[in-house]
Amino acid sequence: MILLLVMLSLLSGGSTEVVQNFEMECGEFGDFFYYGIAPTVLYDPEFPERYTQICQTLYDTQYYATLYDTTNKIPVYSAYVFEGWMDCRRKSYWYIEPQLEDNNQGINMERWDRWVTYQASNEDYRTVSNIFDKGHLAPVYQANSQGCSDATFTLTNAAPQYRSFNRGQWKKVENDMASTVEGRCEDSTAFIVTGVVPGNNVINNRVSVPSHFWTAYCCKELITNRLISGGVIGVNSEDNVTPHQRSVKRLERRLKYLYNVQSFSLFYDGCRNAYYVPVTIPKQRRPNISQHCILSSMPCSRHKDLLF
Repeated sequence: MILLLVMLSLLSGGSTEVVQNFEMECGEFGDFFYYGIAPTVLYDPEFPERYTQICQTLYDTQYYATLYDTTNKIPVYSAYVFEGWMDCRRKSYWYIEPQLEDNNQGINMERWDRWVTYQASNEDYRTVSNIFDKGHLAPVYQANSQGCSDATFTLTNAAPQYRSFNRGQWKKVENDMASTVEGRCEDSTAFIVTGVVPGNNVINNRVSVPSHFWTAYCCKELITNRLISGGVIGVNSEDNVTPHQRSVKRLERRLKYLYNVQSFSLFYDGCRNAYYVPVTIPKQRRPNISQHCILSSMPCSRHKDLLF
């Protein structure tokens, strides 16, 4: 059955992490989305609360936005602004989103040892950790501050990813994406959306193992001042198969088919029609952590004027 699609436009009654409209409530009026317009928000008429919009919040700061599937207990996508390699430290533990379990909980992601109903937990991964990693959507090393890096370690920003794929081909994709933005984009800055497609397998009888991981970017090219964009999609398997390069429009068509929806949009119109530049820039030398990782709770996106 084809899911209905909506772009929600209602304002919620307060400042919370789980929100009604992350275009209006995450950052300063959609800081994490090109032109303030989010990718397609999926809607399931049989379970209206299935897809939840989250302003990923830690240290009372909103860092990026995630659309979360509470049925499959994996995100659909996370959207953020990449502003250059900072190489911050990785956390040794993972958070959950307390408001998915109880609307009366606080706005910050938390460490919970209690059972969760509407999201994945550390326990779900425990017996399969030799096979699956907790695969980041918004990657840790693409964060622009230590606070932002910490905020990527929430299970609402992760999905079961085969270790061989996460540490092989997809690691290369994340590196090439950062290199592409740093090498081609003005101010080394781009809007990025990274997501997964639910698969047929589950871990711990609860959490869907994605069939695919995908990512896309859009930015203003440094030299030409034109909009450029590109995307990548890869099969999540132990075989560590090389992912496929796609233009944004081709990736949208593929995701429309995989999500079984009438349409799927990654970016607002300008980025959808931008000049196609593949995510294939060779790896650059990464900066020194002591010089570049900002030990603060600043948002993942500092820019307020990235409308290109």
